[in-house]
Amino acid sequence: MSTTQARQRIVLLQGTLDLLILRTLLRGPVHGHAIAKAIEFNSDDVLQVEQGSLYPALHRLIKRQWISVEEGVSENNRRAKFYRLTAKGRRQLAVETGKWDKLAGAIARILRPVEQEGKP
Repeated sequence: MSTTQARQRIVLLQGTLDLLILRTLLRGPVHGHAIAKAIEFNSDDVLQVEQGSLYPALHRLIKRQWISVEEGVSENNRRAKFYRLTAKGRRQLAVETGKWDKLAGAIARILRPVEQEGKP
């Protein structure tokens, strides 16, 4: 990745990261490093997930029982923790997606207001 691309990456906010982790786990169980890489890949490397944010988020989601964890072996034959979306997490993903859609819509209305009766 070039220096320009690195500068254009966006560090995620805590609540947004939770949502993206839940969405990533919808596809099935995966280990932490793979979660970060999936988010980065699916955002065309715009979103970056730092370990210092990822693992506290995973612990927070486990505590809320939105995800579960189990020991396993990664694709490169190393011990790893695999995270799985729970039924409670699936329901929460729907709630969080709705909140995100509402927030994104509100921000879009502020950033790109439609002129009403000639008023900006």
